[in-house]
Formats: sequence, structure tokens, C-alpha cells
Amino acid sequence: MIREFKEGHVKVERHAGITTIEFFHPQSNSLPGRLLEELTGQVHAAGNDAETRVVILRSGGEKAFCAGASFDELLAIDNEEQGLQFFGGFAHLINAMRKCPHFIIVRIQGKCVGGGVGLASAADYAIALEGADIKLSELAIGIGPFVVGPAVERKMGVAAFSHLSIDASMWRSADWARRCGLYAELHADPASMDESIRRLADSLAHANPQAMARMKEMFWKGTEHWDRLLLERAAVSGRLILSDFSRNAIQKFKKK
Repeated sequence: MIREFKEGHVKVERHAGITTIEFFHPQSNSLPGRLLEELTGQVHAAGNDAETRVVILRSGGEKAFCAGASFDELLAIDNEEQGLQFFGGFAHLINAMRKCPHFIIVRIQGKCVGGGVGLASAADYAIALEGADIKLSELAIGIGPFVVGPAVERKMGVAAFSHLSIDASMWRSADWARRCGLYAELHADPASMDESIRRLADSLAHANPQAMARMKEMFWKGTEHWDRLLLERAAVSGRLILSDFSRNAIQKFKKK
């Protein structure tokens, strides 16, 4: 199944207990609201599918994994309600990944920025290529990593999260991300990465689904309040993005 949008798509394939969800956007796999909404729906659907045992989340192309929020949509936000709706899209997707009863493996073939780091953090197991560097650039556009913050902090710890958040212009290497716990594995080439994903997904597709669901509940213990928390954080970002500082900063980024 493939859902085409004006720009980009979400494609879903199911085979032998493995559901693969792919998103793509021509602007470095950034995530406008419609893609966020569709991704959230497909994660929910995979979680409710009786045949699915494990989910693979990936992006299209060979370059960036995910550039985070769509700058065009950020500039189109005119009021706090629209801001909450847009940033709430990331909140809903992270919560869908958190509550999905199946393990989610994320394939990271390139750089992750902002919301892309959030997706990697919300996955249960991240397998990446060398060179898949990361950056939380939110402060550089006048907001902060409020929505993705709980997921990043949970996966990498307060110290790594604060380092990424404060130095919003600095890329951190894929090896740094692995040592801090974001990536479970790093591979030198796509063939090796994809073979490792195939091996793990096939193994999990034959494991006890009830055991895996209980394990996931155990791993995510203490996050039950995130449905409320992430939307509260989305409202903060939605207010800050309306500032002149943010508008000017985004325009400068778009001109680079």
C-alpha cells in the first residue's frame, strides 16, 4: 500500500509478520503535517494488526534519514492553535510508537535533525550507517526540542540530551550517538545494515508476541503520562514559533 501526497509518500508492506513503513519527502525527508498524520495512522494500524509481529520504520532515498519539521509549514503557522496542531503531529507519532505493542526497528541511512532524532529515540532498536550524524537544531530557530525531548532524554540520558539541545548548531557523530545509546548498531555499508535489520526482524517475527508486548511495556514503564505531556510541550513550541525571532531564523535557514 502506498499513500501519495502532493510531495512525498508513505508506503507500507507486510510480509511474514514484518510490517515495513517507509516515508519520503523530497526536502531531505522532512515531515509536514500530512505525512506525520499518515505515519501515526500506519503505526497504529500495525499495532492493531493480528499478523504483525515487528515493525520496521525507514525513510526513502540514500541521503538524510529525516530533517525534522517542514520549514514551509512552520512559516505557515499563524496562531497558537495551528502551532499546537502541527507540533502535536510529532507528539502523536511518538506516542503511537511508544504504545505500539510490537518492537519498532528504525533504519537510519543518513543524518537526523530535530524530529528525526525524536523518531530514532522513540524506536525500540535503531540500526544506522556510519555517517548518520545527529543534531537537535530547534534552539537555532527560536524554539527548543520540547516535544521530542522526553524520548531523547529517555534513550540517551539527561547529559547527552542537554548537550545536543544547548549546542544546536553542532553535529554529533554517529559513533557518539551509538555510545550515548541512541543507536544500537553502526554499519559501514548499506548491505551490512540491511542484513542486520533483516536478521533481527526475522528473529522477532518468530518470537512470542505476548512476551514481546510485555517486554515493551517494561521498557517504557514510567511514560504513561506522555499523552498529556507531549501535547503540553507541543503547545510551548506552537507559541514560540510565532515569534519574530523564529520567523527570521527560519527564513535564513531556507536561504542556505
